[in-house]
Amino acid sequence: MANDINRLIDMLYEQIEDAKSPALKPNMSIVDRDGMLDLLDELRAQLPVEVKRAQELLAARDKFVEEAKRDVERMMRQAELDAKTKVSDSEVLYAAKEKARQIVAQAEERSRKLYQVANEYAEDALARTEEAVQAALDEVKQSRVRFRTASAAKMQEQRDKLDGKNDPAGRKDED
Repeated sequence: MANDINRLIDMLYEQIEDAKSPALKPNMSIVDRDGMLDLLDELRAQLPVEVKRAQELLAARDKFVEEAKRDVERMMRQAELDAKTKVSDSEVLYAAKEKARQIVAQAEERSRKLYQVANEYAEDALARTEEAVQAALDEVKQSRVRFRTASAAKMQEQRDKLDGKNDPAGRKDED
């Protein structure tokens, strides 16, 4: 159809160009009036169809542009939500990692303190045990010394008694 309109316009242009000028009016032309009117009628008949098609194309283009704008806006909103979610996820992950690091640091510090306290307790318990064992050993030594002394004294007493049985007067035989 566009070719038909262009062909009709070309025909009008050629007829005007080929038109003869009157002798006294060189800027004016004499054209075949009926031929020109026929071409203009054809052009007028073609124009509404072409204009309508052009309007339909423009409407379709506008609709396409609007849909594209809506799609772009929807994609932008989704991208913003995704970005916020990723930032939020990233912040949550960072916070979780920081919390985990703090928990590990606290656990390590507590473990170190418990280890230190356990070592101090064991050292203290061993020192007290050593002192108790040393005191018991000292007491055993003293008991042995007392036992030996008492035993020696009893032995001497027994000897003295045995020696005294041989001499009823308690004297020793002087012969």
